Amino acid sequence: MFEGLGLLAGGIAHFLTPLSLFNIAWATLLGIVIGALPGLTATMGVALLVTLTYKMPPDQAILCLMCLYSGAIYGGSRTAILLAIPGTPASAATTLDGHPLALSGRAGLAMGLATTSSAIGTIVGIVFLAFVAPLLAEAALQFGTYEFFWLALFGVVISGQLTAMDDPLKGYIAGILGLLVAMVGMETLHAHQRFTFGIPALGGGVDLIPAMVGAFGFAEILGVMKRTVHARIVDSGDRVVPRLGEVLKYWKTTLRSGIIGTFIGIVPGVGEDVGAWASYAAAKRSSKEADQFGKGSQEGLIAAETGNSAVVPGAMIPTLTLALPGSAAAAVLIAAMFIHGIRPGPLLMVEAPQVLYQIVAILLFSTLAILVFGLSLTKPLLKVLAVPRERLMAVVYVLCVVGSFAITQRMFDVYVMLCFGIVGFILREMKYPMAPLVLGIILGDLLDLNLRRGLLLTNGDPTPFFTRPISAVICLIIVFTILMSIPAVSKRVRSLFTRNGKPGTAAG
Repeated sequence: MFEGLGLLAGGIAHFLTPLSLFNIAWATLLGIVIGALPGLTATMGVALLVTLTYKMPPDQAILCLMCLYSGAIYGGSRTAILLAIPGTPASAATTLDGHPLALSGRAGLAMGLATTSSAIGTIVGIVFLAFVAPLLAEAALQFGTYEFFWLALFGVVISGQLTAMDDPLKGYIAGILGLLVAMVGMETLHAHQRFTFGIPALGGGVDLIPAMVGAFGFAEILGVMKRTVHARIVDSGDRVVPRLGEVLKYWKTTLRSGIIGTFIGIVPGVGEDVGAWASYAAAKRSSKEADQFGKGSQEGLIAAETGNSAVVPGAMIPTLTLALPGSAAAAVLIAAMFIHGIRPGPLLMVEAPQVLYQIVAILLFSTLAILVFGLSLTKPLLKVLAVPRERLMAVVYVLCVVGSFAITQRMFDVYVMLCFGIVGFILREMKYPMAPLVLGIILGDLLDLNLRRGLLLTNGDPTPFFTRPISAVICLIIVFTILMSIPAVSKRVRSLFTRNGKPGTAAG
């Protein structure tokens, strides 16, 4: 523990330099602006910024990306409260009570509560990141080839399940599409080229960054240009800084939402929007003022904003210790870490333990920056919303093209970005989630490599995949998750539990 505190102090001291503080300020502010603009998402912002930080020192590059990430998740609350349009999907739950508060003349208070709740939620997640991640990394050292195969498959399955609650099959299909894309190119054990269709450029596989820029950037441009948004900005003329009593009044809700958001973040590929909705639902179930939810409840607003912000540090726990992204933006961060020579995974705490605590320090600094900008620059930030969408999307398109081309200087990557953008737009129109698709691309290599390596070690015998204790447990969890997504099965299971919970109803 004392060693961890020493590393944390070292991480904080490492970023107490003029350059680092400057990067924290502009990256967090840029993240807030990106989050506040409808049509721009945290994942898109991080993906585009990766290409601009390519020549930065690794610590400063990760600093900028993390600050933009946390700033964008918070920034979505601005438009959610004032326009009833969530700036990012993570702020959809904020709209339910934030906008009614604004319409009742308390827009400033709503944004102040959103700011403080975001900060508290991030701090709750930071505590778990600092103390849980080292323990998880130590446990992950017990994982072998067979366990990592099931872990990769679990990440895709659970992401598909939780990001497409109404129709999990669409989530599974998106995840499988991502796995299929990951199979393209030269496989790692025998250097055999697969699914290249005679195209030499596909020999190296599909690069993650152009694919993500297309799926989250260009697809979003097409979606935004298709939609017509008419909304009235509500004036935020009242006070922005909330009183201490208003912040502490719902401390139980804040703490519960922070814990829920953190654990949602730990689940691979689920993301901030699920954290917000889960926290909001839990708060409504336990609240004495449940009838006020959706009508301007301060408790509902606090729950949603605490939950989505706690997901950010929570998502970094599996990202750093298992190399399994806890959210779509964390998936881009994994790619950025590899680009800058940082290897996330079970050996991170052995090879570079300072990286974990530097990220904890980054999140602390970005939280402080969010508090400063959120409480002092509310009105100036609203002027950003006056930017015409047509001009904004033109700039984003240029960044998508330049960003895709910048890393390897290949026009082929630009074509990949355009292709994934068009496919992503079509899938979104058909209500398919993007997170499982991207997670499938990332985890496809891990799944494929460990499957073939495991079969190679046993001369083709798949038995160890099912007989090793950890592998068997993860396998059973995957099977249970898939079965519970089938309406008939889940209905039958719920009826059994209900019957068992009421003695006497089964008799007769």
